[in-house]
Amino acid sequence: MIFRTLKYKKYAENSCQNLTEFQDNFRNKYDTDNYENWFYNQSSETLRLYSENKEIYFKYIPIGTFSQNKNTWMWSWANESSVEPRKFQTLKVKEFGEKKKYENLTKEHFEGDNFTGWELTSIAFEIIGGIGTYRVISDNLEKYFLLTEEITKEEVEKIESELIDCGVHGKLRKAFVCQHLNSKQKTGFEEAFETYRGMELDEDDDFQAWCSECEKERLKTDGWDDESMEFAKINLVCEKCYFEIKEINE
Repeated sequence: MIFRTLKYKKYAENSCQNLTEFQDNFRNKYDTDNYENWFYNQSSETLRLYSENKEIYFKYIPIGTFSQNKNTWMWSWANESSVEPRKFQTLKVKEFGEKKKYENLTKEHFEGDNFTGWELTSIAFEIIGGIGTYRVISDNLEKYFLLTEEITKEEVEKIESELIDCGVHGKLRKAFVCQHLNSKQKTGFEEAFETYRGMELDEDDDFQAWCSECEKERLKTDGWDDESMEFAKINLVCEKCYFEIKEINE
């Protein structure tokens, strides 16, 4: 146990050192220290840094939060109040922690100190990758981001325009399911391609699924036609609804 703790501390120190060196170049390149304000949108997973005469946008993955009041850390994959789909990318850190038996990488939340947030963000950066990191503080809550790419204002607007407003989960990416799929009963679950929570989609792709009966109809004609589409009666749902339905069927 002591050996594992020492091994983790050494690993964490190296990760912090690596991020510090990388972060210096990132801050210089994007001048992130010289923006007066920030705003992040959970639905589009975008961070805006801005001052009176300038602004910059990034796509982000939420790493976790640190409560200054309780001195506790929570990984984003365990944060049920977060609607950010890409929070599940941090499960890669959890999987790594399970292999190495590093407790801080596998526990949902635990007590920490002023350095905990940056330590775990450094490790996440090393495992997941990105172009830099950022922290915002609001109401004594620190939120840590892994920034994956710089994007334009027009790209942000495009992302936001393609979200749907789910009455249960808020604004999220759209998904399509047949009329028979729901989160109450198992009906079989066939997908256009294998999916997982928080995955990146190509521009022309959407989450698409249908039940076993719809699959039988689809196979009769070796693909979708007017008759099988009429049987399926495809519905529009949000991404979170989609994966709740998938979990029921799995």
